[in-house]
Amino acid sequence: MASVILLNKPFGVLCQFSASGARTTLKAFVPVAGVYPAGRLDADSEGLVVLTADGRLQARIADPRHELEKRYWVQVEGTVTEAALARLRTGVVLRDGQTRPASARAIREPAGLWPRDPPILSRK
Repeated sequence: MASVILLNKPFGVLCQFSASGARTTLKAFVPVAGVYPAGRLDADSEGLVVLTADGRLQARIADPRHELEKRYWVQVEGTVTEAALARLRTGVVLRDGQTRPASARAIREPAGLWPRDPPILSRK
C-alpha cells in the first residue's frame, strides 16, 4: 500500500526533499523515505501539500494534462478588487509563462485559520 501524507507546509520551507543551501526543506518535517510532493507550493506560501509514494497518484494530482481542479485560499494585502479577480479569470503572465484561466472570488477569512508566522503583512 502506498503512503499518503498531508502536510501543512510552513512559510519559508522549500517544497522538496533535496537540500538547497541553507533553506529548510520538507525533509525537516517528514522523516519518511520514498514520498514526494504531488505539486508544489512556493517557499513564500503555506498550506496543504500532498506527499505520496504512489507515482501514478502524484502524476494524477500534479500533471496539468489531468486538469485536476485545485483550490487555494490566498490572503492579500488590502481589499481584493473585481479587476484583480477578472485578471485571474482570464489568466495572468508569470515569469515562466501564461497561467490558465482560474475561477476566482473573494471570501471572508475562514474561522479557525491558524496564526500566520510571520504575519502576512510583515512578509515583504
